[in-house]
Amino acid sequence: MAATALVTENFKFVSLFFKSKDVMIFNGLIALGTVASQTAYNIFAFDCPCSSGRNYVYGLVAIGVPALALLLVAIMMNRTTWDLVSECRLRRCRKLSGASAFALLGAVAERAVVAPITWVVFSLLQGQAYMCAFSEFVDPGMLDGFPSGQGPKVMAKFPCQDSLPTELQSFWAEVERRLKYESQVIGWLLVAAMSLTVFLMLCLKRCSSPLGYQQENYWSQYRSNEHTLFQRTAGVHARLLAAENVKSFFGFVALENEEKEQLAEHQSAGPICTTNWNRVTGVYLYRENKGLPLYSRLNKWATYSLENNVEAMENEMDIRLTDLSGK
Repeated sequence: MAATALVTENFKFVSLFFKSKDVMIFNGLIALGTVASQTAYNIFAFDCPCSSGRNYVYGLVAIGVPALALLLVAIMMNRTTWDLVSECRLRRCRKLSGASAFALLGAVAERAVVAPITWVVFSLLQGQAYMCAFSEFVDPGMLDGFPSGQGPKVMAKFPCQDSLPTELQSFWAEVERRLKYESQVIGWLLVAAMSLTVFLMLCLKRCSSPLGYQQENYWSQYRSNEHTLFQRTAGVHARLLAAENVKSFFGFVALENEEKEQLAEHQSAGPICTTNWNRVTGVYLYRENKGLPLYSRLNKWATYSLENNVEAMENEMDIRLTDLSGK
């Protein structure tokens, strides 16, 4: 029993640790996945053409295009991106100041740049793509004993050791060492620049925040819990509403046992008006109402609903309502 209790307590501790560090763990997993993908690409797919004029394009594309694709995917998967789009569509972003817009873009970039930066840095540290891209620009005069009269066409063959003429095989190691040196220096400088940027951004965020460190952590936990519960409840609500509509059409509905229990517990699920959906959709920055914190649009909507403060709700949606009435 004592061993079971000890394992249970340790499991709870580990679960709480990972939950409190969810952003850090998530970013770490993204970085590890990116490193694994980049390594697999170098092993199975990377194939430098070893041709003057093509090496440069191929090498830069191998570094930049996957990073760009990862950046776009990360931006699309970020919930803040679509909150910002909804804000601009519903309220024309007129309620966002420059500082607020900067903070929101920083929140989007915070996770979006992890994968692309990891891809670029790891590509540079490995050096294969850089060597492919810049081998033809190596000055043969800097290599002791290198045959004269050799141009970019010959230097472009160095990434493919087997295609080099026999008399140039002995220079391959030196050319590789020079190019990997340059590539890794650029990679580490990029790591240093990004680390400094992240540090300064975190300092700026903490210094400009109206909340203390503990309340910031609470707000983060609130947002995470609200999103989880909202999505779970929305799934149940949509299922029950769909069940009612299917039943009205067929006269019956085929439900699983869990769905039958949910339908019996909640009886019915009425549709939610578009105005209320719009009120809880969009960007939200920290606000207070009579000294009490409002942590989200949903929290704000619930507070105004309890107070029956219709005027505040109308002010929240004034731009969208004006647009609708003008159509």
